[in-house]
Amino acid sequence: MRYRRLDSTCLNSLLNKPPTHLKAELPRNKPPKLPGSNPPVKSAKVSSSDIVQWNRSVTQHMRQGECDTALRLFNSMPAKSCVSWNAMISGYLLNGRLDLAQKLFDEMPQRDLVSWNIMLSGYIKNKTFGSARMLFDQMPVRDVVSWNTLLSGYAQNGYVDDAKRIFVMMPVKNEISWNGLLATYVQNGRIEEARKLFESKDNWPLVSWNCLLGGYLKKRMLAEARTLFDKMPVKDQVSWNTIISCYAQNDDLEEARKLFDESPIKDVFTWTSMLSGYVQNGMLYEARRIFDEMPEKNEVSWNAMIAGYVQSNRMDLAREFFEAMPCKSISSWNTMITGYAQNGDIMSARRLFHCMPNRDCISWAAIIAGYAHSGNSEEALRMFVEMKRDGGRINRSAFTCVLSTSADIAAFEFGKQIHGRLVKAGYHTGCYVGNALLSMYCKCGSIDEGYDVFQETAEKDAVSWNTLIIGYARHGFGKQALRLFESMKDAGIRPDDVTMVGVLSACGHTGLIDKGMEYFYSMGRDFGITTNPRHYTCMIDLLGRAGRLDDAQNLVKDMPCEPDAATWGALLGASRIHGNTELGEKAAEMIFRLEPWNAGMYVLLSNLYASSGRWRDVSKMRLKMRDTGVRKMPGYSWLEVQNQIHLFSVGDTMHPDSKRIYAFLEELELLMNKEGYVSATKLVLHDVDEEEKAHMLKYHSEKLAVAFAILNVPSGRPIRVMKNLRTGKQSTDTCFLVLPVSRTHEKLLSEATAQKRDE
Repeated sequence: MRYRRLDSTCLNSLLNKPPTHLKAELPRNKPPKLPGSNPPVKSAKVSSSDIVQWNRSVTQHMRQGECDTALRLFNSMPAKSCVSWNAMISGYLLNGRLDLAQKLFDEMPQRDLVSWNIMLSGYIKNKTFGSARMLFDQMPVRDVVSWNTLLSGYAQNGYVDDAKRIFVMMPVKNEISWNGLLATYVQNGRIEEARKLFESKDNWPLVSWNCLLGGYLKKRMLAEARTLFDKMPVKDQVSWNTIISCYAQNDDLEEARKLFDESPIKDVFTWTSMLSGYVQNGMLYEARRIFDEMPEKNEVSWNAMIAGYVQSNRMDLAREFFEAMPCKSISSWNTMITGYAQNGDIMSARRLFHCMPNRDCISWAAIIAGYAHSGNSEEALRMFVEMKRDGGRINRSAFTCVLSTSADIAAFEFGKQIHGRLVKAGYHTGCYVGNALLSMYCKCGSIDEGYDVFQETAEKDAVSWNTLIIGYARHGFGKQALRLFESMKDAGIRPDDVTMVGVLSACGHTGLIDKGMEYFYSMGRDFGITTNPRHYTCMIDLLGRAGRLDDAQNLVKDMPCEPDAATWGALLGASRIHGNTELGEKAAEMIFRLEPWNAGMYVLLSNLYASSGRWRDVSKMRLKMRDTGVRKMPGYSWLEVQNQIHLFSVGDTMHPDSKRIYAFLEELELLMNKEGYVSATKLVLHDVDEEEKAHMLKYHSEKLAVAFAILNVPSGRPIRVMKNLRTGKQSTDTCFLVLPVSRTHEKLLSEATAQKRDE
């Protein structure tokens, strides 16, 4: 029994590195005397029963964590047996004192096999695997427990090949040896090797049959699982539950129910397997019937029903089950919070979050994601900060959500701080978080830093390549985007439909019409990609920018599907650029049918009329917007200075520094006029006189933001201005102006800025 307990200890050990990569020395010199040692008391007679009693007391003290008391008793013993020494060594290992156990082991006057096995198990448990192997090699005698201990050490740490070598070398194998290697294969997904091992021997115990059956379940190998189940000489409740789960998880509920009815004994796990199968397939009525029939329910049963109702957006029934649940687990709370957040009821999610008795990283990630998805990005970031202050462990999901939120509201400095935390946590090179980080830099206009993140990502997938390609295209670096596309193909990554949207957009930004046409018509032939409306929109934008409006119209006519509002919007935008009012009106009419609430398209058509001097039609468009309840989103520009966001609108006078900003712009205009600058008043699409147009240009939101930045951002740093509307388009996407202050700018602005900075 003692040997079996040692095996059990070894099976629970965890290691960091394989033995081939570790070097360790096993101390052999006699160490100094242990602290608290007292000379043993001499006694004339010591019976074996006295020693047994002292050994029990030592063991009891060690189990209670009283290492010093155990040591004093041990040192006072007039006579000691090997069991006495072993009890002390085991006690030190139990209390995490490998160093003291090792010293005592070296002091032992005589060791038995148990002493060696205890120390071997201790090394493995404490992850000093190199020392464990050296000790194993020094053992004068080894039994099956010694071999199984080392085998289990390799197995529990995923060193499957090392475990197999030890298994082959074993002179004698018992059931623990065979089961250990079989479990190792199954746990590491090497199911074919597990099958071969199983077939190489007869008379496996029931636990081994169940182990392989569970392996087939994990791999969704339904046919193999059923064959094995039918061959089993004896089946227990675990066998029945496993095969029922196998069918339920593979959506064969008819066969699962048949096996459920045939099962001789149904415990709570049997019922829960069927319940989970129905929930997984959206059959909530059947799941509820099973739940009501269950003679006993556990936490998993309740959570399965709650999750099922959450997935079907029946939060009322989910809440009913949650309130009735006798013992709510943290998983139950997390499921409810996620459900409310996904259904847009962030207040209910927040109330539950605050009522939670305990929170884990999933709880925090759920509420952060809830705020982000509901559009309350600032609160999402605030919750992330609160999570850090609360000491919560941050998982990959929370990092990814916060990075996406930082990009959405252009909180660039906050995103950079998250990057630093990612590096400390070791997540920054992972594909999942790395893609979110790359997207944050690209969306915030820091394309060079985005490229650095791309290079550091260890395993790049199609999303990684697509994000950077689209980032380059979005910021006008079309040639870099196309070069990256070629590198993507060279790396063996197959482009998808998202990739081609970025590539076609890059061609549009760089005016590569022929190249864009070539990519468009080769998508299906070269990559098997079916063109969708997004690809047609990119092509219409490409042709429209080049003034080929007839070709753009023909492409719309040739579309295999009905053009959507974005496609007509691209045609309307091209009509505005080239002043084709007739085509613009046609495109706008189609847009208003598809998306009558799209304020951006009203504004585009209004601007087209204004650029043609058709002010009466401009007035009609504004009246139409008013009558249909469509409101144009105001344009804003903002920037982050010293961890504060500063927001500006056209002619804004609400900012605390507005007087300094306006005075600076007045002086700047004088300097610019001396250099020959003339306001491009034709860009102001309002029916006002030239002087008023010049005034509107002078105090545009971007100019106010840039002026504020020049007055407050240290020299040499880029000025990063964010906008909620794209130039030339009415879009809710954030766009970025990254303005490095060059020597030419500094020469022009030096006279104006010097006086203002002195103030």
